Amino acid sequence: MTTLEQADKQYALHPFTNLSAHQADGPFIIEKGDGVYVWDDQGNRLLEGMAGLWCTSLGFNEQRLVDAAAKQFAQLPYSHMFTHRSTAPAIELSQKLVEMAPEGIGKAFFVNSGSEAVDTAIKMVWYYNNALGRHKKKTIIARHRAYHGITVAAGSLTGLPYAQDGFDLPAIPVMHVETPHHYRHAEPDETEENYASRLAQSLDDQIIAAGADTIAAFIAEPVMGAGGVVIPPNTYFDKVQAVLKKHNILFIADEVICGFGRTGNTWGCDTYNIKPDIMTCAKQLSSAYLPIGAVLITDHIYDTFQQYSDQLGVFGTGSTYGGHPVSAAVALETLRIYESDKIFEHVRERTPHFKERVQALQNHPLVGQARSVGLIGAIELVADKASKEQYPAANKMAAQVMAAARKRNLILRATPGDSVAFCPPLIINDDQIDEMFDAVADALNEVHRSL
Repeated sequence: MTTLEQADKQYALHPFTNLSAHQADGPFIIEKGDGVYVWDDQGNRLLEGMAGLWCTSLGFNEQRLVDAAAKQFAQLPYSHMFTHRSTAPAIELSQKLVEMAPEGIGKAFFVNSGSEAVDTAIKMVWYYNNALGRHKKKTIIARHRAYHGITVAAGSLTGLPYAQDGFDLPAIPVMHVETPHHYRHAEPDETEENYASRLAQSLDDQIIAAGADTIAAFIAEPVMGAGGVVIPPNTYFDKVQAVLKKHNILFIADEVICGFGRTGNTWGCDTYNIKPDIMTCAKQLSSAYLPIGAVLITDHIYDTFQQYSDQLGVFGTGSTYGGHPVSAAVALETLRIYESDKIFEHVRERTPHFKERVQALQNHPLVGQARSVGLIGAIELVADKASKEQYPAANKMAAQVMAAARKRNLILRATPGDSVAFCPPLIINDDQIDEMFDAVADALNEVHRSL
């Protein structure tokens, strides 16, 4: 074990890690990156099939982002946005985001991460309803298997046990409703549209039972990422939005993973015809080169904020680093690269081949379902294809495939539901897609032989 590995085990506390296993196994240390590849401290080149954590859209050596950071560091390394202050990068980024956003979005508010964006969106929903005198509207509806972050409020919305166990979460009023996973939860012979209708009716029933005057907002990822890349059934969001409109409930679109081209369109909202009142974004906003996130709101919500803040004396939320000029400059350059290099068009061009390679895995004995949209996908592992029965949780089948892939110099991620996720940098080419899925197929074969 190297000195660096020993120091990590002695001093570093890792997130989302079995701490006892970490003390036994030590860290996986990444030293450098280039394009869609990273190198570990043993000199192995690995294809980063998860773009880090769903985020490094432009790969690991985009010089334009390095230059944008260096230029801004030299000119103004820090300023804030409190009490009327601002900087050119923050102003220009606000304008660019609003111009890119779905119709009706009029303002951008900067934070430092996706979790913080979701926390801020919750506060905004409460602030908005309080401004309108609707003081009972506090509950947020989220979905089982959703991932909305890990802070106290955002972690309360996350519908995954590992994010809540041991932390006394949820700590805010939350209602979790069904996961819209047709493969896993539809009735026999139930079409996607009929399944979506059933989920919408269930949502309506639960809102009525709880009291619509207590429900503040519904939050959803267009595609559920960390919950297993769950793709919504046809017409699902159309029918959900009709229910929310009926009960005067706000829609928060969590675009932290889906935003900026991941599904083939600028936003997941564009892909699924979602018309949000509030949007959260982060990750690919800066291609993960520096921490930054944003909350985007409609003009109607901003007008209410303006009146209420005048009444209270201040819009009293924000953070020291929100709108940090260097992060904003890098994010602005990221958005410019998306346009100049036609990255979203590139995603759409790569999508058919990516989908073909994902779907081919459907034929493997371990795979119950293969699914994808744009350049995000997953396979769900089963013990029996006909019954969809899964292996015992103790088998950790998805983790086995992830480990076998890493032996083949491919980084993947095991997700809930015994699913293995794929989310490469958006700049990936067809040859690299083949390289990735050839390794996935070999990894599946190794795990299958070991049974």
